[in-house]
Amino acid sequence: MTGEILDNQGRGEAGWSWPAIHPEGRKYGVIAVAISLVPLLIFDWEIIGWPMLLLSAGVFAFFRDPERVVPQADNAIIAPADGIVSLITQMEPPEELKIDDGSGFRGLPDGPVTRVSIFMSVFDVHINRAPIAGTVRRLVYIPGKFMNADLDKASEENERQHILIERTDGLAVGFTQIAGLVARRIIPSVKPGDTVAVGQRVGLIRFGSRVDVYLPAGMEPKVLLGQRCIAGETILAEVGSQTGLLEGIAQ
Repeated sequence: MTGEILDNQGRGEAGWSWPAIHPEGRKYGVIAVAISLVPLLIFDWEIIGWPMLLLSAGVFAFFRDPERVVPQADNAIIAPADGIVSLITQMEPPEELKIDDGSGFRGLPDGPVTRVSIFMSVFDVHINRAPIAGTVRRLVYIPGKFMNADLDKASEENERQHILIERTDGLAVGFTQIAGLVARRIIPSVKPGDTVAVGQRVGLIRFGSRVDVYLPAGMEPKVLLGQRCIAGETILAEVGSQTGLLEGIAQ
């Protein structure tokens, strides 16, 4: 019907629905429920069992995977993570996103760019999404420490995974998934050579963590320090003069 309001899956009327649970979370949720039932059913320790059962619900909630309505704007770079903008700074992208890795893709150019850091607490959705549509050119995992992800040095010392996506017009955006104080695993759902849509799920970080986004040279962020972002929906930046920007990348 003309004028019908559709949900973000292209069917029915828009409305709230229970979010799906990421497969990684189902096993942890079931384990948590099983453990909480032991003091309740075997020992009748309600003072322990009920809080543990409530904690089990929190495990399922942590791994929730809601649908998102992705902005349909070709010039937009979308937030890859839920959370608070904790840092906006000028700096060089990581070497792993710049060096020649032998794949034929030259990587990001040298020179400082704007880095937008999004801190995810344990209460945020931890599914990460592609900031642009394109081809996954790099996915580099680096083992490391598990310091507080809110610290600036976590970008260089914590366990992390770099992802680089290139659009068909040559625009490339790199971002880094960083494990935090509690996080112990970064789980990708894409690999080099995959083609992704903007807002498509690209991975998961278990528990509190951070994502750093390296905007193309010359681009200014559309978000502010302390602003809350929604993965797949919040616009981090917009390509102003596409021709000029791409010429700068080629240099």
